[in-house]
Amino acid sequence: MTISQKIKMALAYKGMSEADLARSVGTSPQAFNQRMKTGKFSTDEMNKIAEALEADYYFGFEFKDGTKI
Repeated sequence: MTISQKIKMALAYKGMSEADLARSVGTSPQAFNQRMKTGKFSTDEMNKIAEALEADYYFGFEFKDGTKI
């Protein structure tokens, strides 16, 4: 599943439109739609998206000894 698909699922869960999310993170709906097409978001952008969705964003590796990277 791509990050864009996950964002769309989160939007559906929250009952929020892509345009509303775009405005919440400080970008235009058109610019956000282009980013959704490429699926390329920085970690900072993903954190802003998560905050707008009132969710937590996580990405990384967790090892068996509890180490997180």
